[in-house]
Amino acid sequence: MENNRTAYWIPLVMALCMAIGLYMGNSLAPKVDPIMTSGEQRYQKIQDIIRILDERYVDSLDGQQLFEGMIADMLHSLDPHSNYIPAEELKAMNEAIEGKFGGVGVRFFIIRDTVCITNVIPYSPALRAGLKAGDKVIEVDGKSIAGKKISNDDLMGMLKGQEGTNVKVTVLRDGKTLKKVVTRGSIPVQSVVASYMLTKDIGYVRIDQFSVVTAEEFRAAAEDLRSQGLEKMVIDLRNNGGGVLTSATDIVDEFLGANVPIVETRGEHSPTYTYRATSRGNLKDVDVVVLVNSNSASASEILAGAIQDNDRGTVIGRRSFGKGLVQEDFGLRDGSNLRLTIARYYTPTGRCIQKPYSDDYNAYYEDQMERYDNGEMFQVDSSLFVDSLKFTTPGGKTVYGGGGIMPDIFVPYDSTGSSWYFTELRYSSVFSTFAFDFVQNKRNKWKSAKKFNATFEVSNSLLDRFVAFAEEEHGIEKKEKDLARSKALIARTLKAEIARQLWVEQGYYQVYNSKDKDVLKAIQHLR
Repeated sequence: MENNRTAYWIPLVMALCMAIGLYMGNSLAPKVDPIMTSGEQRYQKIQDIIRILDERYVDSLDGQQLFEGMIADMLHSLDPHSNYIPAEELKAMNEAIEGKFGGVGVRFFIIRDTVCITNVIPYSPALRAGLKAGDKVIEVDGKSIAGKKISNDDLMGMLKGQEGTNVKVTVLRDGKTLKKVVTRGSIPVQSVVASYMLTKDIGYVRIDQFSVVTAEEFRAAAEDLRSQGLEKMVIDLRNNGGGVLTSATDIVDEFLGANVPIVETRGEHSPTYTYRATSRGNLKDVDVVVLVNSNSASASEILAGAIQDNDRGTVIGRRSFGKGLVQEDFGLRDGSNLRLTIARYYTPTGRCIQKPYSDDYNAYYEDQMERYDNGEMFQVDSSLFVDSLKFTTPGGKTVYGGGGIMPDIFVPYDSTGSSWYFTELRYSSVFSTFAFDFVQNKRNKWKSAKKFNATFEVSNSLLDRFVAFAEEEHGIEKKEKDLARSKALIARTLKAEIARQLWVEQGYYQVYNSKDKDVLKAIQHLR
């Protein structure tokens, strides 16, 4: 009986020992998933490192912020334009690309801790609700904002919202308090911000960025200028950082004949594709000048490069930025976005105008300042003309790749009247603040920006008032020598800002361009 019991327990004890041994072996052995791919293993390593930092680092860390920063740094090591966009930033960027957002339709800025409406967009919900330029917003949805430290972003967050929803706004007008209910609608983000006739036959179009609707806006502006006698055109792309590629190609299409190449894209994992003009262009008979500077990039360079390489017009200004890379957006599960470079673009002669990148992200964008310091903004840098990067247009003109679009006609950067005093004034809000106060009882005094530009001048007494205002209200101390040097530039800028208060960018550029050297050179060339 005893032997039977022993025989019964021995197999159980052995099985238990084997189980304990297997458990301990698994516990002590490295945990490697045999079916994990090399990519998954690298991702697991990143997770492990962030977990250890989160749990053991000497100071507290934001693991999410650390992770997102690491993604951005990784992408910037590839090229300067691949980027990670957090979900909270993506909405604002998409609004610029789509050319619209849900809101009320006012332009404003904050003066003395008071939100002041400077312009109401025509046909907007704000106009229908009875809001006017000059109104001071003191309450939004029952929350007082008068005299409070509120930022532009905070106020935009209160006024923006889904189309069809209401926002209650209380404003102060002529000493009276008025309550308005505004039903939010679709508000356009204009990219063609100014279009007018420079002379009886030369039209001007200013494009600030390329959104989905830019080509449509451009065609409407061109048609309007045609009705005013347009025969020649200046397209101003200065400080335009780019945007939607097809908007640029659609605008170029207006000037070219059928099947003429506009731009080609090539990438390791993207099929080579050539964008070509169609036969529907309505501006084939219009002489054209394109203005560029060191901040003209991407889609701006596509447009300028296509006009230049096809001998279709003249590029005037200074060398453009040099962004010859194409990005595609990939949405991620958490609502964030991966903007990845997938191709390079080449102008019709075969130029890739992407400037060099040595994985120093900051140095890449500081190139603008380097151009200023080394004198390139004031005279042509002949060292950029490298034989290996030389290309020839169908008409026999020599053009160069390797870093931006070099203009056909170089115009030095205009530093006339510059001073530290003017810089202090320009980078404060003093021009717009003074202009807002100045026009309060004059909003109907001038019939048009053209009439204003022709009849209004900044008098010495008005300039003295402005200088005193800058010192008293903004703490910008008067500097006699700088004031004497910058007097004409200050007066020109003040006049342009007053026009902006009345007719937004349309007014600003009509005034400012009247003495702009790039624009004057374009007029001279077209004549």
